[in-house]
Amino acid sequence: MIDLTVMAQQVNSPPNCPLPAGFKLDEYCIERRLSLGGFSIVYVATDSHEQHVAIKEYLPNTLALRAEGQTAPIIPDEHRASFTYGMKCFFEEGRALAGLDHRNVIKVLNFFRTNGTVYMVMEYEQGCTLQEIIQTNRSVVTENFIRNVFTKMLNGLREVHAHRLLHLDLKPSNIYMRNSQMPVLIDFGAARQTLVCDTPMLKPMYTPGFASPEHYKQQRELLGPWTDIYSVGASMYACISGDTPQAADSRIERDCLIPAMIRWEGKYSDQLLETIDQCLNLHPRGRPQSVLALQKALTEAVVAPTPAEKKTWLNQMVGKIKK
Repeated sequence: MIDLTVMAQQVNSPPNCPLPAGFKLDEYCIERRLSLGGFSIVYVATDSHEQHVAIKEYLPNTLALRAEGQTAPIIPDEHRASFTYGMKCFFEEGRALAGLDHRNVIKVLNFFRTNGTVYMVMEYEQGCTLQEIIQTNRSVVTENFIRNVFTKMLNGLREVHAHRLLHLDLKPSNIYMRNSQMPVLIDFGAARQTLVCDTPMLKPMYTPGFASPEHYKQQRELLGPWTDIYSVGASMYACISGDTPQAADSRIERDCLIPAMIRWEGKYSDQLLETIDQCLNLHPRGRPQSVLALQKALTEAVVAPTPAEKKTWLNQMVGKIKK
């Protein structure tokens, strides 16, 4: 059996050194590092036609180390099997995503092996993440903004699900806003879990607060479109609050997450707030079961409830919290 528990120790592992500017990587020339994470490094590079691309390098810092000036990573013998398995999954991820062609999903242009690891080449997008907008320009996060961004983003997620894939790490920092204000889904790192049926399965890579309860159970058969839909609800909740929602595993123990319908009563439409609460249901069947169903809710004409209807609904929600 391959021991993959080290994947959970990413926070304590030192970062790997990126490849330097000017480094020739197959037909590409690296310009600069774009981001550095525990699982991969992303670069901005130019191709043979002088067009900018983004290149994602598989390099988990818990399994492999690369010092400054080195090209290939050093992989300890005890981690080699895990590294190889992860590399295979990363390669399969690139192969599957290369088959997607949708304006709301990052486009994979190429993937190849060299330097003892694997690289995924993607279109380079100009803009910023939804997370950056939430943090720096909260005044634009209106109800119309939320409905518009997530309805369009869900077009991309529908395409992902149509190809029998799941994103599994959907959050504001993985929703990229082009300068045209068109959202695009990025960073499908966690999607590798649904691509390869071999065992063992890679340690789940999810973000607490945005991951569904079934993320934590590590049972592939529990995952489905409803899993990503929980993350969509958490992302919409974060757009309004500016903070990460309570983690699902913690909510199961003691649910302290204030329902959107109560927390922002009167500030946003009841219909939007109720939709967010439905997405954040701890039980998969209590959520919208498909992206299309969620899109219909987000594009539904908003009708103001009568005072009696509103009071009844709020009483039900308060009763649930007291329980």
